[in-house]
Amino acid sequence: MTWLDAIGWAGSALLVWSLLQSRLLRLRALNLLGCVVLLGFNAALGVWPMVGLNLVLAVINIFYLWRMLATRHDERAYRVVQVGSDDEMLEYVLERHRDDIARFNPGFRPAKPSPDRAAFLVVNRDEVVGAVLFRTSGDGVARVELDYVTPPYRDFTPGEFVYRQSQYFLERGCRTVVTPPGMLAPYYDRLGFRRSGDSYVLDLPA
Repeated sequence: MTWLDAIGWAGSALLVWSLLQSRLLRLRALNLLGCVVLLGFNAALGVWPMVGLNLVLAVINIFYLWRMLATRHDERAYRVVQVGSDDEMLEYVLERHRDDIARFNPGFRPAKPSPDRAAFLVVNRDEVVGAVLFRTSGDGVARVELDYVTPPYRDFTPGEFVYRQSQYFLERGCRTVVTPPGMLAPYYDRLGFRRSGDSYVLDLPA
């Protein structure tokens, strides 16, 4: 096998591997890399139809990557929908992703609906991409019981759109938001939270 053959096989492997990814951002990035490798490979062999194909695919990937990165913090791309803690859609999401939720939120246990609990679904177009559940206890603290992101959007932080709505918490007498301890891969330090033991704390504006 020549070094050129090895490059061709590597590019093909990257394309196949990209299609096995559940995260949208990672899928597009790996697919773009595979297209670039195969573009060079086919150009070296003079297979111009394949050069054209991989060039077009690379441009498509660049476009979607740009759009994903440009809208990852854009409130026009994501919408927060408040639902009841006994909402059937919320129950479906929790049941549908039960095993994945347990993996990233090992301490979470679904609780019975009560007036001191609130729930939000984060949607992107017609797709539910996350769920955030809170509990207030009258001490000025909103305690996060669950902050979950579905696998395709795991490289994004859709929960941040919930925390931007500080007025919701202030109207309920809350001055701080506290996350549950022991969460895997938390992203709160990027949203203005401060570390407190195994949890993160957000001080809300007065």
